[in-house]
Amino acid sequence: MDYKKTAQGILQAVGGSKNITNMTHCATRLRLTLKNDNVDDTKVKAIDGVINVARGGGQYQVLIGLDVPKVYDAFESLVNGSGNTNVETKPEIHGLKDWINNLFTAIAGIFAPLLPALAGSGILYGLLLLSSQLGLVSQKSGTFVILTAASKAVFYFLPILLAFSASNRFKVSPYIGALIAGALLFPDFIQLMGNHGNGAMSSFMGIPVVLMNYNSTVVPILISIWAYSYLYKWLEKHVPENLQLVITPLISLLIMVPLTVIVIGPLGVYGGQIVGDAVNWLIKNAPILCGIVVGGGWSFLVSFGIHWAVNPIMINNIATKGFDYICPLTFACNFAVIGTAFGVWLKTRDKELKNFSLTGVITICLSAIIEPTLFGLLVKNRKIWLAQIIAGAVGGAYLGLTKVFTTAFVFGSVTTFPAFISKSGGNFINAMIGLGISTVVGIVLGFLVTSREEKLA
Repeated sequence: MDYKKTAQGILQAVGGSKNITNMTHCATRLRLTLKNDNVDDTKVKAIDGVINVARGGGQYQVLIGLDVPKVYDAFESLVNGSGNTNVETKPEIHGLKDWINNLFTAIAGIFAPLLPALAGSGILYGLLLLSSQLGLVSQKSGTFVILTAASKAVFYFLPILLAFSASNRFKVSPYIGALIAGALLFPDFIQLMGNHGNGAMSSFMGIPVVLMNYNSTVVPILISIWAYSYLYKWLEKHVPENLQLVITPLISLLIMVPLTVIVIGPLGVYGGQIVGDAVNWLIKNAPILCGIVVGGGWSFLVSFGIHWAVNPIMINNIATKGFDYICPLTFACNFAVIGTAFGVWLKTRDKELKNFSLTGVITICLSAIIEPTLFGLLVKNRKIWLAQIIAGAVGGAYLGLTKVFTTAFVFGSVTTFPAFISKSGGNFINAMIGLGISTVVGIVLGFLVTSREEKLA
């Protein structure tokens, strides 16, 4: 793919840079907020490198795939080179709808760059556990300790990584943002808690401070960097340019680190715990219902690009508890898509639809990307989409009932199965059964609702 040519084609098709008020990207999509969204989707989809388009969350979403960061870089250069100063990465908020759209965009922009690190680390830890259970690596060996450090470092230092990513998202110094997070993990600061742990008390200039352990946390640093972005922009306007090199970072650290440990941090930790505990409580007390809702409804969330609102909850569970119950339910959705697409492949005589369906099966199995199949097949044919939803709900119900969990935040594919490996072998077995149910039900229903003459719409 010629990334610059693809970016040029998209820019021209959506009406040029003057029609763009906001641009960002997630793991697979270029996300644009347009002044006039009366865009010819056919022209955009005809561009080399574009898989499909979608509209949701107030955005025009161009599905690229895993190459989207490279296309975005070329796209951003073209837009910035046009002299358009109206394009922002954080659009103005004029109402509740804009606030929600901006929240989804921000979450996607912050977490997308971290997904490879989170997924790779999680798979490494799963393989390490498997090697240990098979007796290939001793848990007392240096090899085990070194690989454990390699696989868990991303979670321990997650606040620093999030701070860097969030700072880039909010257009402030990522290095000062990382320092704010680094201060929360500084050994001497952690030692203030002694043996008490979370809730220990200290003081800052006579102000009481509730001490917390911030390693592996998500919410506190996101709120802190968001607050810091307003301070940073105020300092940029009021500090003389020749003093900004020293004064801006000095004041930023003097204000943000104490503000975070005194106010933002404790509220963020407790708030994150409340949300996470509420979700986990619901899964534990209504597991079948949760399995049906998430397993069946996940593709609906993905179709609108609003699944990013749930991802931070999963990441926070993995980081703070070491496991998550929601992630397996997203696997149920993906394997339902695999099964449904395979059922279509078995039934239809149309060569184009056969090729598209089989390509989707292979793509999801290897990379967990369901969007091409979702937008190219399911959304266009509601009966096939309903078949996938039912298959995901049935498989999700089993996964919820057996309380299957993952030890890593990953996207559902065959290559990410190690995320189900735990000290309890039953978790992996139940995961395979649940995903098998989603796949088989998807195949059967996909076959039944597809006609022999079915064509790719």
